[in-house]
Amino acid sequence: MTLQLFLQNQSVVTEFILLGFSNLGDLQILLFFIFLLVYLTTLMANATIMTVIRLDRALHAPMYFFLFVLSCSETCYTLVIVPKMLTNLLSTTLTISFSACAAQLYFFVGLACTNCFLIAAMGYDRYVAICNPLNYTLIVSRATCMQLVFTSSLCGFLISVVVNILVFSVPFCASNRINHFFCDISPVIKLGCTDTNLKEMVIFFLSILVLLVPFVLIFISYVFIVSTILKISSVEGQRKAFATCASHLTVVIVHYGCASFIYLRPTSLYSSDKDRLVAVTYTVITPLLNPLVYTLRNKEVKTALRKVLSRYSFPKVYE
Repeated sequence: MTLQLFLQNQSVVTEFILLGFSNLGDLQILLFFIFLLVYLTTLMANATIMTVIRLDRALHAPMYFFLFVLSCSETCYTLVIVPKMLTNLLSTTLTISFSACAAQLYFFVGLACTNCFLIAAMGYDRYVAICNPLNYTLIVSRATCMQLVFTSSLCGFLISVVVNILVFSVPFCASNRINHFFCDISPVIKLGCTDTNLKEMVIFFLSILVLLVPFVLIFISYVFIVSTILKISSVEGQRKAFATCASHLTVVIVHYGCASFIYLRPTSLYSSDKDRLVAVTYTVITPLLNPLVYTLRNKEVKTALRKVLSRYSFPKVYE
């Protein structure tokens, strides 16, 4: 059964119009070049992180395995949103078909939920590494890492199936103009011409499950982590322990902060202009932030990057 057939409803709408940044006029050209630069940098940064982790044996550890998967997921995440957004910035045709909109929402929600669960798994990895270091390799084994990644992906895309059914089972008989630059949950479901309160309550509950529950678990794990670190007698030891968590904590704050602002509130409070700005942050900026944070703040990654660059750089020619 195809996605379009599965999501069939009584809708008379066969396509949507993504209004995006169409109200900004000539500024769209400037936005195009800014977003294109950020997008290409994101692709290059994530590809660099994945390549370095793959080539350097010193990074063949659970923490960097999760980072590799997160970088791969973030790359796919941007591919779902950014190319269409860039095309619309230069185009006068802002339409997206019903099935393409459903597919975009499906992969966006699926990858976003997967990323949330992956970041929580990375928090568990840091907890075990600092609070139970003697049993770290036994607890966070390769099999455990694979299971956590598989479970994160499976749960993420199962939730996405539910969200897609809830959103696109709504009959769209009023307007097809989406006041956003991609098919997001609130802007699409607002176009329905029936009462969507029950569906929105279910989506809100799922948002709590995806955002609040992992965040609370990460917070609790960091309470234990900080407590353990403060027991270390050496100041240098404390500094190194905090340094290993700083990158992950930065990603947690930005990722969960932006997503919570959008999805942990009623659809009635949706504000198109403000939410579009926040959406740019978590769809364009955050995927770039992750590799930069882990590269700039992580000594092991920086060392591995220098080794890989020196290994594959062109040899000097001596006369």
